[in-house]
Amino acid sequence: MAGNPIVNIFRIRELRMRLLFTLFILAVFRLGSVLTIPGIDATVLLQYFEELSRQNKNAFASYMDFFVGGAFSNFSVFMLGVMPYISTQIIMQLAVIVFPSLKRIAEEDGGQRRIAMWTRVGTVLVCLLQSYAVTVYATSIPGSIVIENRIAFRLLAMVTVTTGTMITIWLGDQITARGIGNGISMMIFAGIVARLPKAVVDLWQSIQEGVVQPVFAIIVLVMFFAIIALVVYEESGERKIPVHYAKRVVGRRMYGGQNTYIPFKVNPSNVMPLIFASSLLTFPIQLIQMFGSNQNSARWVTRLAVFLTPNGWGYNILFIILIIFFAYFYTQVTLNPTEIARQIRENGGSIPGVRTDKTEEYLQKILNRLILPGALFLCIMAVLPTIIQTLFRFPQSTAMLMGGTSLIIMVGVDLDTMSQIEALLKMHHQDGLVSRGRIRSRSL
Repeated sequence: MAGNPIVNIFRIRELRMRLLFTLFILAVFRLGSVLTIPGIDATVLLQYFEELSRQNKNAFASYMDFFVGGAFSNFSVFMLGVMPYISTQIIMQLAVIVFPSLKRIAEEDGGQRRIAMWTRVGTVLVCLLQSYAVTVYATSIPGSIVIENRIAFRLLAMVTVTTGTMITIWLGDQITARGIGNGISMMIFAGIVARLPKAVVDLWQSIQEGVVQPVFAIIVLVMFFAIIALVVYEESGERKIPVHYAKRVVGRRMYGGQNTYIPFKVNPSNVMPLIFASSLLTFPIQLIQMFGSNQNSARWVTRLAVFLTPNGWGYNILFIILIIFFAYFYTQVTLNPTEIARQIRENGGSIPGVRTDKTEEYLQKILNRLILPGALFLCIMAVLPTIIQTLFRFPQSTAMLMGGTSLIIMVGVDLDTMSQIEALLKMHHQDGLVSRGRIRSRSL
């Protein structure tokens, strides 16, 4: 059925309900991002972070606000977002690989459900630790705490922030089950998009104050659209591995005898290494920065906090190392060459020109050729905000959102969401979101 693709989306009841449900959940998430936790003076917070912004000393707050749409500087109930859950999920996945007993549990019937439950419990523990660090950070802001009993304030804040994070995770699960797209990724996407208006305002103010030259702003704006095009081009690229299945006779029927292919993306791990590396760094950096801001902190803690400033070289080195690590780790977990080769052999398939016993080695070789360039591409995009801020003197809030990490996450989540909408449209015999009826991938 031809017609406007946007109109077609709202013609299909299932797709319309999924889209509206997703928008409703995101609206609830944004509402919780502006609700300040009990015991905090929101006016004092606003003045404090505005002063830091004018002095260009809000690197840590901008970094934390990056994924939660300003919820951190608001000290809101959703100020930690889904980052504690992702950090715990990464730790649990690593533990399953390292410890054979956990791997056996994961492979049992109902094992994944037990692992998921343990991940939720671990998330609560991580939230309690991070929320305690938040209360320590709050004490460094003069006049921000209105409850005289510090113990009561800390207990109340820890319970509120931990509950807010678990509610955020539940909201993400609801989007995954009843909405459009991956819920956790959509939460991060919403947080990044919510920061765009403030980033534009900060940039405009910097231009008016003469801090940023207009010509530099135009250059970065051109870079912004060029990076979007580059990310879309890179995300849609595929390496197709041909597979031939021989004919087999099962009972009275003949199966096989067909040619197909295995699609390996140019960047097999997609945006996940960036999300994993950012979330895993968030946990220690938050603790170090918050405890380091305390005047009674040990000297080495203060030095470590300076070393791990989000726009510093120490942070960027760790970020690059983690991106490369998670690019290989995530690819091996999701695209296991051993498992793919076993499935090909069991179904009577073979790769033309490759011996059957060399299939795993061949697939691993192809993946290695794809993973490293993809990881290096992500690394370049990740350090781009620091380069923009250093060379063009952009505000950090603008540099982080116009740089590579945010764009890759936004484009990656957007492409994934569009693919799901495309599939639902096709299932209901509608035209796709593009004129030719489907979102195409390039073959390499």
